[in-house]
Amino acid sequence: MKYFFKCFAFFLLVSCGPKKIKFERPVDTSSRPIEFQNKTSYDFPQKEISFNNKFDGARINGVSQINDTIFKIIIKPENTPINNSAYYSFEISSQSTQTIYLKFDYPQGYSHRYIPKQNWGDGWKITENKDLDFLDDKILLRLENIYGKGLISAQEIQNSNDVKNWINKILKNKSYINWVTIGETNLGRPIWVLDITKGSPTDKPLLLFFTRQHPPEVTGYFAFKSFVEELINNNPVAELFLNKYRVLAFPLVNPDGVDLGHWRHNAGGIDTNRDWGHYRQPEIKSIVNFIKKTKRKYNNKIVMGLDFHSTYYDVFYTNVERESTPYPKFLDQWFEGMEKNIPDYKVNEKASNSTQPVSKGWLLYANKAIGVTYEIGDETSREKIDLIGKTSAQVLMKLLTDY
Repeated sequence: MKYFFKCFAFFLLVSCGPKKIKFERPVDTSSRPIEFQNKTSYDFPQKEISFNNKFDGARINGVSQINDTIFKIIIKPENTPINNSAYYSFEISSQSTQTIYLKFDYPQGYSHRYIPKQNWGDGWKITENKDLDFLDDKILLRLENIYGKGLISAQEIQNSNDVKNWINKILKNKSYINWVTIGETNLGRPIWVLDITKGSPTDKPLLLFFTRQHPPEVTGYFAFKSFVEELINNNPVAELFLNKYRVLAFPLVNPDGVDLGHWRHNAGGIDTNRDWGHYRQPEIKSIVNFIKKTKRKYNNKIVMGLDFHSTYYDVFYTNVERESTPYPKFLDQWFEGMEKNIPDYKVNEKASNSTQPVSKGWLLYANKAIGVTYEIGDETSREKIDLIGKTSAQVLMKLLTDY
């Protein structure tokens, strides 16, 4: 009898967990060590200047003075091997007006990717070409007549506190949005979901939206923000859509990586967008467990998921297989609608069924749902990102409301 209960308990434990998905090219997502930054200030009293990384989302691993005006900024990833997404973010404080040059130094095999953004108290601005010299795989940044405190960053800083502030802003007078903590990261940071629908969630088709799996991919996060803001806009289309569908939006999948200023990985040293087969990392495990439990509780069927990222240019990565999904013609209609409503815009689609355990593959293979990796270019203008994000949401809502 005791053996029977042990077997029964084991059966319950196994059956309650999410089903693992086999991919053609599996990835071992067991945790690996990472190198933490030394959070400190690099001071040069004779030049009346200092550099620091004492804030969430910062990344520099050292500063040295080359000559009277040139400083070397040392930037290293959290571990290797890793994607070439050489992220940096730091504060400069100058006690006198001066012109200096910053030479960015990366480990061998890695090169410069992001054009520096600057904020000297008057908002974020992209560095002009005249202030940049490209030296093989590195850059020299010229900072002219600087004084006081300023931020230099690969992309605008959007750490977990910034995301929290955005969530609080959109929650105002929106009782139909539930902000839920569904788990914790390796370092104890909360994993959030925004549960959005009007009326009862029961029996509604379910849409999933993710972002910030990769910390530096801020432009994808900006598109996600604009997209979600349009979904909750007080207009007839959004009203009809949210009465028919339920949305689960995950605004910060990898909060440890974001706040630690990582190039790509979480605190377990893993690319979370390779963990959608075995769910070994707490972020993906928490998300998949929550989705499974809540869709079972409310009898929801996943019909679609969009995962917002950034790369060198705007592109939508889609699955070739569509006939097994609920809306086989949706993507063609969605892209056509975007092109029709965005001036001088042509959708760049790259279709292939996922061979590695990424989110769009999990959406297809585990759920027979439409899966899209929604990529925004690193340097796509912020105005265009907002337009693409809002328009893609408008077209999506109109199409799905008619299905």
